[in-house]
Amino acid sequence: MVAGFLISAVCVASLFLFSGTKGGRIGIALQITARWSFLLFWLAYCGGAIAKLFGARFAALARGGRDFGLAFASAQLVHFGLVAWLYLSAPKSNGGMVFFWVGIFCTYLLALLSLPRLHDALGPKVWRTVRTAAMEYIALVFAADFILLPLQANGVGKYPLTYLPFVLLLIGGVVLRATANVRAQ
Repeated sequence: MVAGFLISAVCVASLFLFSGTKGGRIGIALQITARWSFLLFWLAYCGGAIAKLFGARFAALARGGRDFGLAFASAQLVHFGLVAWLYLSAPKSNGGMVFFWVGIFCTYLLALLSLPRLHDALGPKVWRTVRTAAMEYIALVFAADFILLPLQANGVGKYPLTYLPFVLLLIGGVVLRATANVRAQ
């Protein structure tokens, strides 16, 4: 958790220290923190599926799902702070914020419910349902951020190729999870 937060914070602090906060630097900081936190989310999102599909040598990914998820939540604190800063500095340009806030709610709900006493109190079936729904919603928020918004802003012809690795990971993650679920049935 500490490493997830510190890497986000150091990246943003370095950007602002060397480049300032004007001229779109907050947007760049948002992109950096989104990509870093996505990588942590992806490991939490897909670790169990990878272990189910590819065997015991990937069991550490499945066992580390909670840790990756908590590292994602801590890295998102920096991203959340930047979004709040941007929102407070330009409150009229807050389109789509409800969609984002629900994703933040899902992130910290999962972090809270990852406490063993709380998820045990829910029972395994409810905990699995809540966890799956929240994870899929967070993946949907990343899909909007990496696919929909850049396409709306730039069109297909000028889609930023820097998003492509993250789009491929996201799509691959959905396929991995779906395949693991089908095999489990």
